[in-house]
Amino acid sequence: MSWVWIALLALAVAVLIAAEWPRLESRLGNARPSRRKRSRRRPKLHVVSSDEQEDFAASVERDLSLLPTIDEDDRHGRRR
Repeated sequence: MSWVWIALLALAVAVLIAAEWPRLESRLGNARPSRRKRSRRRPKLHVVSSDEQEDFAASVERDLSLLPTIDEDDRHGRRR
């Protein structure tokens, strides 16, 4: 019977390590390279000017107008 208890203890330790892994990983320093990568990517971002915003809004409106719609009468008629 003692081997069953040892197996359960090993399983409990494995579950504990799996649950605490994100916190352990950040403390061990594995998260730091990803922060560096993210900081390198930030300079590639740019501020969108108002002309680009208007173009974007126009393209969204154009895409929305092309979507199929359901009339209110059709939707209520199907429920009856």
